[in-house]
Amino acid sequence: MNKKEFEFKDRLIKGISKDVHFKISVVKTTELVKEARERHDLSLLNTVILGRALTATMLMASELKGEERIRLRMEGNGPIGSLVAEANSLGEVRGYVANPSAELDYTDSSTTFGQGLGLGVLTFSKTLYNEAEPRTSTIQSINGDVTSDIAHYLTQSEQVDSALILDVGMDENGEVTEAGGLLIQKLPDAPDGQIDMLQERLSSFPAVHKFFEDGQYIDDVMQKVMSPIKVKELSRQLVDFFCRCSKDRFLNALSMLNYDDLKEMKGESQEIVCQYCNNREEISKEEIAELITSAKAKMN
Repeated sequence: MNKKEFEFKDRLIKGISKDVHFKISVVKTTELVKEARERHDLSLLNTVILGRALTATMLMASELKGEERIRLRMEGNGPIGSLVAEANSLGEVRGYVANPSAELDYTDSSTTFGQGLGLGVLTFSKTLYNEAEPRTSTIQSINGDVTSDIAHYLTQSEQVDSALILDVGMDENGEVTEAGGLLIQKLPDAPDGQIDMLQERLSSFPAVHKFFEDGQYIDDVMQKVMSPIKVKELSRQLVDFFCRCSKDRFLNALSMLNYDDLKEMKGESQEIVCQYCNNREEISKEEIAELITSAKAKMN
């Protein structure tokens, strides 16, 4: 990887306006979305919808600490069925959809990406330090396109006035060109009406992925979106599609099964697939036998 490629890797930047009225996060998720598509063999529809969800969870996780994490689940009556996206503040993002091959009829001029998930419910769970149980909040979705549903969630459940853009750019061959997003949130001392002004300005801006396609980066996007308001950078970090699944974790999960369930697996190896990243691990019949022996010992 050369210097320019490294400088333009997927990253998130956080900033705050110098008048302390707004905070802003901008993220580039191009390679992350491409990897999600490859790992799960996603249709064009799912690439856009899951790509937006992964981008959104990373933007929201940027407000957390260390390995605290946020998990989004969306369920609807469309062909996708449901999706899950998860991220932490370290820049580790992962996710999946229930029906990766789901697609829509794009010859119909009335077709929108929001029909892929359809209407249903949106649930956010935050796993935070020093809290035994995740904080969970659920609302009804209003569109299914991810962007407007999450913006609605931020206003209704988090009660924070926000401007949100999530973009996945596709070329004429259906390949991902660039992906990313931005989140602007009003701070307590901001005057009324300023967030509305920013939202109106954003509606006339090019899509975020267009900035990246033109060779601009997250710094440029942050400054241009907030102009003429001056912004101070707070932090930046790399972002990756990353899953911590491993054979040891799979074995640990199997060890939680009761003796009778494990006994049914005796004499056969088991292939276990991680939902989040589609990694596959082979659990040998000898390893299954060890789990059965251990489960039987716990019964005595």
